[in-house]
Amino acid sequence: MAKEKKNVSGGPAARGDKNGKGGRGSLPRWVKLAVYALITAGAAALVRPAGDWLNGLSAHPLMDWGIPFRLAAMLAGLACLSVLFSLIIDHITPKTSHGKTVRSIVDSAVKYIIGIVAVMWGLAIMGVNVTALLAGAGVAALIIGFGAESLIADVITGIFMLFEHQYSVGDVIVVDDFRGTVTRIGIRSTSITDAGGNVKIINNSDIRSLINRSSSASVAICDLGVLYDGEAVRKAEAILAQAIQKLYEGHKELFLEPPEYKGVQELNLTENAAILRVTANVSENDIFTAQRLMNRELMMALEDGGCGNPPAELAVTNVN
Repeated sequence: MAKEKKNVSGGPAARGDKNGKGGRGSLPRWVKLAVYALITAGAAALVRPAGDWLNGLSAHPLMDWGIPFRLAAMLAGLACLSVLFSLIIDHITPKTSHGKTVRSIVDSAVKYIIGIVAVMWGLAIMGVNVTALLAGAGVAALIIGFGAESLIADVITGIFMLFEHQYSVGDVIVVDDFRGTVTRIGIRSTSITDAGGNVKIINNSDIRSLINRSSSASVAICDLGVLYDGEAVRKAEAILAQAIQKLYEGHKELFLEPPEYKGVQELNLTENAAILRVTANVSENDIFTAQRLMNRELMMALEDGGCGNPPAELAVTNVN
């Protein structure tokens, strides 16, 4: 099931980056690691003295005041382990889109595993016989297994997507008419953010088909109208040849290669115009920026050269 969230935090830039730094308003991960380590050490050191002191004050036979400190030490220790593991994965994985995907899925899996360990360990600290609980959970596990069928499908689909390289973090994809950039791939779900900052969260097993717009170069198209006249077309073509080269020289970071004049795309007799087409290979992330730039610069070049858009004709009908 897909969920959508409106952007309320300034878009993807508000989230943490890949270099161990948090987003705006959050702490860097190395600071979190130090804080969790201090909490773990402090809680572990206070388990016996603070527990004995509080037990002496309350003298309640069913209450062990060392349990809260052991739980705090356990939770802080697991959080410290999670941050440390995340930093290690960041360091050993390549700084590529596939590397980002691996980090995203591994981080998601680690959080699930640590959550399960925290629950079982916490029950053990509180005196629950976890071994007996697990041994007697056969029927319950069977019932839960049927209910978790979609969860298992999500996890398996996520693993196959990782190995098949269907898409990676940073790719622009289209799923169910929703176009956006993949910002996170989890063990169970994928997050896609569109140009407006709206986030779509979709379960991995629900992604039946998609279009990966980043798998190859995208084509930015610019159509320009000139007067329906052979001389006007030849003049416009000469102007475009110079304008296209100037456009490419000034924006090489935007175009993968020089834009190409394709020729007369359409003859519009109604508007008395010949439509000239120019295309350029660009990254999918830059396609709209490139189109806007080409429309502006090439239109202004034709205007300056005296080959602007043909004037609209006013049709007058005499009605008796």
